Amino acid sequence: MSNLATLLALADSRLPTGGHVHSGGVEEAVASGLVVDLPTLRAFLCRRIRTSGLVTASVAVAVHAGTLGLTAADLETDARTPAPAARAASRAQGRGLVRLARKVWPDRDWAAVGLKPHLAVAAGAVGSASGLIPEQTAVSVVYTTMTGSATAAQRLLALDPGDVAALTFELSSLCDRTAAEAAKELADLSDPLLDTLAQRHVERDRPLFVS
Repeated sequence: MSNLATLLALADSRLPTGGHVHSGGVEEAVASGLVVDLPTLRAFLCRRIRTSGLVTASVAVAVHAGTLGLTAADLETDARTPAPAARAASRAQGRGLVRLARKVWPDRDWAAVGLKPHLAVAAGAVGSASGLIPEQTAVSVVYTTMTGSATAAQRLLALDPGDVAALTFELSSLCDRTAAEAAKELADLSDPLLDTLAQRHVERDRPLFVS
């Protein structure tokens, strides 16, 4: 499998890692009246790309490149994820990604990654195993940070799928720039709004998405 095909496979929303049940905070943003249409969804996605996408991708790149050990990367991700609900969501998605990786690359030793790593840690390890370069891992992480929330918003607000797809194309250059920034060094941005949304979401009665 070529590197491009691998990158496309990792960015595919059909990848069975459990990501489809996570909205990245957009469900709570919709419930709170912060995301109500395409313009407000665009603002939310830009914010998520520039914060969560950047930070997660930067840790994944460090793991992939070997500049940060797995244990240290897990601790660094904890430090950058103040909301307990967001940490739980990250580890749930990381576990799903590693479970898939064990099937795709069965000859690789995944024990060091742990049973429930953060998504950033798992993504870095998978990027390394798949033969991607660290910059490609960063692109995959940032892109899926955007599309996960975009797809959830489409379902929650009954938006035109064509409009949402066009929006993700529009934001692709921002994803590329963010991935390039993530590949340079560890990022330590935080977003109190996204942390608050994540924490409030777990208290919601019968949400459609886990996060």
